[in-house]
Amino acid sequence: MFDTTTAPTALAHMLDPVVLVSESGGAPTVGPVRGAVVVALVALGAFFLIVGTVGLVRLPDIYNRMHATSKATTIGAASILLANTAYFGPRGAGLVSLVGIVFLFVTAPTGSHMISRAAQRMGVDFAGDVTWPGASDDVDDPTESDGTEPADD
Repeated sequence: MFDTTTAPTALAHMLDPVVLVSESGGAPTVGPVRGAVVVALVALGAFFLIVGTVGLVRLPDIYNRMHATSKATTIGAASILLANTAYFGPRGAGLVSLVGIVFLFVTAPTGSHMISRAAQRMGVDFAGDVTWPGASDDVDDPTESDGTEPADD
């Protein structure tokens, strides 16, 4: 059965703030392998974030800029969040970072898709001679109807 005498103590222990320092008062101790993994992930993340920023500045139109920023910065931010998980471990701040990675991978593609569709509906053209697939100027918009009803089978 459930012991009611230890329940308040167990609940209080679960609600205690996460300690992000070692018992000696400094940062958590990390071994050389884990430290190298953290440094590598932060460096990889910084590289992708810089590449995304350069793409934002250098690419010619909204579609290319959106591609550079959404892909590169998603990988960059996820790498840095993963480095946080490797440094702090899978509990506390590391778990928050893992949840952040999941949130990032769900929202970034959705946001970039919505921006692309909005730009397409506004009539923003590609740079150069690039056209939309299908060579039609009509926007595939399911909210617009041409007045015809679909045929019943």
